[in-house]
Amino acid sequence: MLGKLNESEIAEVLKQQITGRLGCHFRGETYVVPLNYVYKNGAIYAHSGPGKKIDMMRKNPSVCFEVEEVESIFQWRCVIANGVFEEITDEDEKQQARQLLTHKFMPLVSAPQQHPSHGIAANEADIDTRVEPIVYRIRLEKVTGRFERA
Repeated sequence: MLGKLNESEIAEVLKQQITGRLGCHFRGETYVVPLNYVYKNGAIYAHSGPGKKIDMMRKNPSVCFEVEEVESIFQWRCVIANGVFEEITDEDEKQQARQLLTHKFMPLVSAPQQHPSHGIAANEADIDTRVEPIVYRIRLEKVTGRFERA
């Protein structure tokens, strides 16, 4: 059976998953990348080093975000959202977003000392500070969800 997810089911999928796909578009080029994220209060929170996706989102903040939960080819849930990129520059807000990300990902990291470039480390002093991660949110505006189950 195919069907539509309701609002609470959509929120559940967004909260449970850790990796989605972010689609950016600028001057005729579309760029889709995997993204580790946290969902809270209608927004996707993430961080990244400088690069193509950040450059594209700064130039065109309208983005698409997709995440799925797949148990089998006939048992899945998928959420697709359109939203707006917002770089977080306020230091307190950045710290709150970093804490959200750390709390979600730290339990999944077996050796934190090996991931300082991601801003995830057992000791804050181990974090690579040569390039400060860009912290941002995607404010979700239009969200739809579908599912299939036997």
